[in-house]
Amino acid sequence: MLKKQTVGTLAIAGMLLLAGVITAQTPAPANTWQFTVSGDSRNCGDVVMPAIAADVLSHHPIFYWHMGDFRATYTFDEDYAHQPEHAGRALSMSEYLGTEWQDFLDSQIAAFGNLPVFLGIGNHETIPPRTREEYIAQFADWLNAPTIRAQRLRDDPRDFRVRTYYHWRERNVDFINLDNASVEQFDPEQMLWFERLLERDRADAGVATIVVGMHEALPDSLSDDHSMSQSPPGVSSGRRAYQDLLYTMIHGHKRVYVLASHSHFYLENIFNTDFVSQHGGVLPGWIVGSAGAVRYPLPPKVNPGPGARTNVYGYLLATVTADGMIDFEFQNLEESKVPAAIVNRYQPEFVHWCWDQNTQAPKQP
Repeated sequence: MLKKQTVGTLAIAGMLLLAGVITAQTPAPANTWQFTVSGDSRNCGDVVMPAIAADVLSHHPIFYWHMGDFRATYTFDEDYAHQPEHAGRALSMSEYLGTEWQDFLDSQIAAFGNLPVFLGIGNHETIPPRTREEYIAQFADWLNAPTIRAQRLRDDPRDFRVRTYYHWRERNVDFINLDNASVEQFDPEQMLWFERLLERDRADAGVATIVVGMHEALPDSLSDDHSMSQSPPGVSSGRRAYQDLLYTMIHGHKRVYVLASHSHFYLENIFNTDFVSQHGGVLPGWIVGSAGAVRYPLPPKVNPGPGARTNVYGYLLATVTADGMIDFEFQNLEESKVPAAIVNRYQPEFVHWCWDQNTQAPKQP
């Protein structure tokens, strides 16, 4: 995917290369390929995301997918305030709002170099004074990247409209990026687009698998108190989307996987709840809101274990087989993985703060 490069983006990418943090690792087994996913990189994302990028690149995936919440917007991100050019002086919100999204691109996305990056919109991208229109204008190079634009025009040669929701095909997998970043979503227009897309996928023998990503988890998950369940439109449209996906899996004979972030922890099998089980069946689902945002406690009904982790940073590494089956594995990043160039920029004390203190969750023994 083509991306607009600035002096800042090139400088940070160059620092990472010179520091030797982009290292070779054994590629995925033959006849498989990989992609990577995480979300929520406010607060400490300028420190954590370069570490994620370096580790992601070592696996040689096809792309990285960010599920939204790039910057805090309502207040200064801690990493932003600790940048050398900002430290020791009073910051203004007007200055911050004028640079926060460019800071995300320069300090986080630049670290991925030439790897294609797909962006999803989070609720912090819609906090006033931010609007969807401003989001589309700022990130047009990503939302209208050649891969996305070509797919949109294959679907409808007359459709030149750039949206916050979109899809793209990679081999026999259809990736769908949805927008549920505010309480009225999914709105009727997006639902119509989504259901027509699923209808085409069900009829297309070339589609074996559908991967749907969004910021907030669909309703009735294990993280129900921090999901689309927080608004009546979210509940009704989210449940409808879930049933559409379930129908596609059962009657369209497609593999279906559902990804989200928003909750700042890692959680597997998120739809394994009584409500979902009693209303048609459980889809495979994950929450991976672990890219730098302040960590949250796990939901009270979730027992800690390898499939439920907080006070961690990392991303999902997905390995796709030739028939479209996908194995998801969480890649936990330790503080030692932060590139030396980033440690030098933000200083070791702040980097340690991000790992040790950027949390609202009890520390696990």
